[in-house]
Amino acid sequence: MKTILEAKHINKYFKKPVLFHVLNDISFKIRKSEFVSIMGKSGCGKSTLLYILSTMDTYYEGNLFLNEKLLTGNSSPKLSHIRNKHIGFVFQFHYLLSEFSVLENVMLPAKKLAELSIEEIEYNAIEKLKMLHIDQLAMKKASRISGGEKQRVAIARALINNPSIIMGMSLQVI
Repeated sequence: MKTILEAKHINKYFKKPVLFHVLNDISFKIRKSEFVSIMGKSGCGKSTLLYILSTMDTYYEGNLFLNEKLLTGNSSPKLSHIRNKHIGFVFQFHYLLSEFSVLENVMLPAKKLAELSIEEIEYNAIEKLKMLHIDQLAMKKASRISGGEKQRVAIARALINNPSIIMGMSLQVI
């Protein structure tokens, strides 16, 4: 099975107020179709690792690969493009633009990527909404839909560029 995401010997230090080794020699592979959860106590480095894996934090030691290509050391604009094309994000809070329609919210990442025409992007967005059984909400303002519907819109938005991997973060207290 193809490796989608690989971390090799990831180390992360926080330097203020004192040097603190938050991630120590993290290595793993995530293969196509696998579902992986990162769990641990508060403050153990879960969010820090997710920021590195999603290419939003580039200050670490080690190597990160996506689709077997080295990400570590790429420029910020290149990482931004890779993130938009290959990584879908779904967070506990939906981060929808309330003044935009559901359809416009879903289309945003594809418009930013700019690899398809607006007509193709709109078609793909409607297909993602249909897949999640919320296509009837396409023209509604994001501020006018329920919390569960907002979460499904966020999932459709994460899927719009057919990413290699989807990353999500949620808080669950047990």
